[in-house]
Amino acid sequence: MQVFLIRHPRPLIEPGICYGRCDVDAELPGVAAARIRPHLPAGVPVFSSPLRRARQLAEALDPAVRVDGRLSEIDFGEWEGRPWSRIDRQALDAWAADVLNFVPPGGESVAQLRDRAVSFAASLSGEHVAIVAHAGILRALVGHWLHLPVAEWTQMKFDFGSITTLRV
Repeated sequence: MQVFLIRHPRPLIEPGICYGRCDVDAELPGVAAARIRPHLPAGVPVFSSPLRRARQLAEALDPAVRVDGRLSEIDFGEWEGRPWSRIDRQALDAWAADVLNFVPPGGESVAQLRDRAVSFAASLSGEHVAIVAHAGILRALVGHWLHLPVAEWTQMKFDFGSITTLRV
């Protein structure tokens, strides 16, 4: 299967804010769709996170987008919407010490995000699929499909509005 991994455009939120599940609009989703569309096969099914910053781009690519909650970004719980600079330094250090298993207060761990992503991946079929989602989900999917160690896939970079193609 050929998979097109698409990260949402830049979210319309102040820089430096923790915004995992914050549901914010994206910057110029129509412009991003016009740039990405020529790289997608005709009729490719498009799946999207339910969060607006991804869904807006997905809907611009395909009005029949299939929204799946498993593609939502990580839930940072009590950290959501707060400046990173105002999150307890010890908590951030604890997260850095155990990236996979640390759970922010009221949130979810990267392991839980990975499990959602793997569950979604197992549900896919067909020759081509496009997925419009968030950096965390895209990292987890690539890590799963390429059998990468946690320390490697959690550091992968996906630019806003980017498209990455994999054959899985």
